[in-house]
Amino acid sequence: MTATVASAPETAETQRLPGFFTPVTADFEAANGLILEQMHSRVPLVEKIGHYIIAGGGKRLRPLVVLLTARALGYDGERHRDLATIIEFLHTATLLHDDVVDASDLRRGRSTANAVFGNAPSVLVGDFLYSRAFERMVDIGSMRVMELLSHATNVIAEGEVMQLANVRNPELTEPDYMEVIRCKTAMLFEVSSHSAAVLAGASQEDEENLRRYGLHLGLAFQLIDDLLDYDGDSGTLGKNVGDDLDEGKTTLPLIHAMRHGTDEQSALVRGAIRRNGRDQLSAVLTVLRDTDALTYTRQAAEKQIDIALDCLKNLPESTYRTALEDLARFSIRRAH
Repeated sequence: MTATVASAPETAETQRLPGFFTPVTADFEAANGLILEQMHSRVPLVEKIGHYIIAGGGKRLRPLVVLLTARALGYDGERHRDLATIIEFLHTATLLHDDVVDASDLRRGRSTANAVFGNAPSVLVGDFLYSRAFERMVDIGSMRVMELLSHATNVIAEGEVMQLANVRNPELTEPDYMEVIRCKTAMLFEVSSHSAAVLAGASQEDEENLRRYGLHLGLAFQLIDDLLDYDGDSGTLGKNVGDDLDEGKTTLPLIHAMRHGTDEQSALVRGAIRRNGRDQLSAVLTVLRDTDALTYTRQAAEKQIDIALDCLKNLPESTYRTALEDLARFSIRRAH
């Protein structure tokens, strides 16, 4: 069976999006409308902060995964648009909380919500978005979908605590790092594809394959994020290169460099992690290059995408499946 493509007039926003959005243009625009509609609150500051962060850019790839997955499985309803909205609210809530925890003042090239409105309002609006997401979960009318989403929210919170507990810890191992990013980042991608598969009534085999697609896509996405923190351009990234080091985050490039560098190189990286290492960024970058840490990290991301693509091979050919494949490949080619 070959799925058909829903069409809709393109807006200026959708015309700027990568081609893998095209098969779900109508769904994506409808979901955007729902996001803005469901942001409504009788408290003006809630709407102000919510609209500020949602207007801050980002391609909304997680909601896109929901829309493409559902259509790739032949779903012909509209509840997947509500599900995409829920996923975006969960993601936005985590961004608000993350920026407060990390004391970040820049995201996607503009001031973070906490830098503009303060920490307390940002945290509370993040809570509002979580609660609004759970209200929308009830409207979906699927206990299984709610189970998946509530579990994912719990795992994401655990991932954030795990990352916080390992700040300035140079002893973090690669397996432990992978578990942190599985919980903190990959889980939301995983539940995006998994819950969409459940909503679409997928077979057990397809459901599991789509769950794994989201998981490995999410792992690759975070690996590239951690790579770009040392190999990107601040203007393109919309944040400062070296922020992870400044915040004491032990990511895969640093783990590999400490494991394969000389004693002197390992000691330098360890010291930079333990304290504010921005003044040693240039030296750390030299160690990363000398130990091929950035190449190793990119190869690790590519392996995750190979697995993700393999998870799609049993889906019927369609523009939706092709878009899911293109999205996976994009995740390791991107510059921000």
